[in-house]
Amino acid sequence: MLRRDYEGQVCSIARALEVVGDRWTLLVIRDIALGHRRFDQLLTGLGIASNVLSDRLNRLVADGVLQRVPYSQRPTRFEYELTPKGRELSPALLALMQWGDRHLSDRPPRIARRRSDGAAVSVRVVAEDGSLVGPDELELVPGPGAPRADRDAGRRAAGAGGVEHGR
Repeated sequence: MLRRDYEGQVCSIARALEVVGDRWTLLVIRDIALGHRRFDQLLTGLGIASNVLSDRLNRLVADGVLQRVPYSQRPTRFEYELTPKGRELSPALLALMQWGDRHLSDRPPRIARRRSDGAAVSVRVVAEDGSLVGPDELELVPGPGAPRADRDAGRRAAGAGGVEHGR
């Protein structure tokens, strides 16, 4: 896991990796999305040490990615469900899966499809107008959370006429 301080790093990727950026965490999320929601199912299916699984589940609950839901009163037992925040990770997981299918697997072990009609789905970058954006067309520019110097440099690079913006 990355350090929790971001000194010198203003980066949403670094912050996201702090929550989901290790192998076990992503595999736990994958298995819960596939319906393996109980501790013993996750432990067996992943082949993970129980202390590591406990740690990952507790972190994901604390970060609001999972929620604990009781399924038994005597004894009290819980299963884990993705929260809306956790379900929003689906495109990122699907993109990783499809990248692995293209570059690392001769035969994909799972296929993503739409539940209603079975149509194959894939992750794509789409512009506001609905058109696809290829990797060579994509650019990342400073946003409102970027340091002011980066935002100013971004405006100058975008054709602000070389005018120095006040600080």
